[in-house]
Amino acid sequence: MIKNDLFLRALKGETVDRPPVWMMRQAGRYLPEFMEIREKYDFFTRCRTPELASEITVQPIRRFGMDAAILFSDILVIPQAMDIEVQMKPNFGPYLPNPIRKAEDVDRVVVPNIGDSLGYVMDAIKMTKEKLNDEIPLIGFAGSPWTILCYCVQGQGSKSFDMAKGFCFTQPKAAHELLQKITDITIAYLKEKVSAGCDAVQIFDSWGGMLSPTDYQTFSWRYIQQIVDALKDRAPVIVFGKGCWFALHEMAKSGASAIGVDWTCTAQNARYLTGGKITLQGNFDPARLLSPPEDIKKMVRQMIDEFGKDRYIVNLGHGILPNVPVENAKAFIDAAKQYAP
Repeated sequence: MIKNDLFLRALKGETVDRPPVWMMRQAGRYLPEFMEIREKYDFFTRCRTPELASEITVQPIRRFGMDAAILFSDILVIPQAMDIEVQMKPNFGPYLPNPIRKAEDVDRVVVPNIGDSLGYVMDAIKMTKEKLNDEIPLIGFAGSPWTILCYCVQGQGSKSFDMAKGFCFTQPKAAHELLQKITDITIAYLKEKVSAGCDAVQIFDSWGGMLSPTDYQTFSWRYIQQIVDALKDRAPVIVFGKGCWFALHEMAKSGASAIGVDWTCTAQNARYLTGGKITLQGNFDPARLLSPPEDIKKMVRQMIDEFGKDRYIVNLGHGILPNVPVENAKAFIDAAKQYAP
């Protein structure tokens, strides 16, 4: 039994004394203890070494005492497992030297055996569960098929993902074949994560907001729905789409346990668009963690008041920025933990 099950109770919609709190990307780049590890090991070595991944996962928990841990990993381990080369370049980000641009490229993409290609992730989960010692739940995650396609086709990060969109619009058959392959491996991957010990999973649709509402249904949501359908009876599923306020109504009907909201959508609108009966997560602007700690505490209290303490998980509206002072991150967590209606 998990001692602090506040996060899992919020996902079930139960009445709680205060909402649980965690932060997207809480394991990583803003922490000095993470920086020490980063000096010694490159990015994918950290992801692929269970001892390192599990240590990085629990670092913020030791420091701040969040109500949930999220496994240190990356959404791009999926294309790597599919035999697509992914590099992480310092001060640049992801780089895929051989992007997918035509149907023949899609044909070469493999749907691998999860144990063979991503077994190191399962080992990291088991090590992390040991370190957490049933104190709090562990979240596993994956990128949405559309978001993974964006990197696979564009070959790197982008402000517009014009090549990825162009691929979908000019070669829809190949695009849907690739999206389905990514979906199939993602479902298998998340099922294995739950079997290895993850208590909940989150799907990150980081680039969903790049699409129009119509194209979102065609190239993103239909694949996310497949993942939710496959996982929802095994573990709670959280769906987070950045810039996807237009899809909140659809997301709320999906069978997911919670919907993540970014900072461009108010609590009132998020509750309205989702029908008021599903757990919401978010939506503090990560850049607001650069504000003075006292201001952060006030804003967090106000945010909770606006969402309401029940069916709510305190979080950021996207991942924490690397230049956030540690004391500001602490102010965010403390404000949620000290909340009293």
